[in-house]
Parts: sequence; structure tokens; C-alpha cells
Amino acid sequence: MTKPEVPILYKTDLSAVDWQELRALLIADRFHNGRTAEQLEESFRNSFATVIAYAGPQPIGTARALSDGVCNAYIVDVWTYSAYRRQGVATAMMALLEAKLSGQHVALFTEDAVPLYTTLAYTEETVGMSKVIGTWLRRHDSL
Repeated sequence: MTKPEVPILYKTDLSAVDWQELRALLIADRFHNGRTAEQLEESFRNSFATVIAYAGPQPIGTARALSDGVCNAYIVDVWTYSAYRRQGVATAMMALLEAKLSGQHVALFTEDAVPLYTTLAYTEETVGMSKVIGTWLRRHDSL
């Protein structure tokens, strides 16, 4: 994907997302975690808040929040297409998500973007645990 010279639009409405295209972009940009297009769509639709950044018709960024709507939220799938990194896309997406998370403790996990999140006032924590229940990325047809 070449970088067009168009303004970046940030959308929270998922109705026009081409999930196959988004999955292909994630794969091409080495940010794919194995979800099918259907699982990617389900992940986003089941989220508390979502943002997808577009340069023209092309998606160039994603971010979503999982939340109980009261006191706890978790940010996941923050991605900016490589050609658009370090231009404020992730920062803008995070601001849009955070606007919907007032009063909540917001957590996230990152290995590569600590400097970005530090500039957004996130602090590193030394304790964290995780576990996969059952099979990673369950398939609907196997239920």
C-alpha cells in the first residue's frame, strides 16, 4: 500500500469495514495474530469502543477497548500501518478511546510501544499474568 496524500479520518462506526481487506493489511504489515476475517469482525463488534483510521478508503490504523463501562478497561489491537507511524495516528485513536473511558482504570499490554504509551501518561507495571482458556482462537465450527 502506498501512502496517499489525503487527510486521515477516524471512524468509530464499523458498518463500512471490509474485514477481509483489514486482515490482509494486518498480515502484510506483520501485525496479524491468526484471526480469520470473521473473528476479527467479531472481536471489534464485541468491544466497548473502537476506532479505525482511514487514509481515503484504506484502513491504516485500529484500536479498541474492552470495558465493563464502570471502572475497568483494557486497550487492545492498537495498530498503525508502517508508512503512517510516528505521525500521531495511534495518539489520535487512543484519545478517541479514552474519551469513552472516563473514570476507569485503563490497562494495556505492549512490548514494542512503551515510549508511545509513556507519552500518553501510561506507566509501566511490574505485575501481570495471563492464561489462554481452552484453545487459542476457538473456531465456531468446532463448538
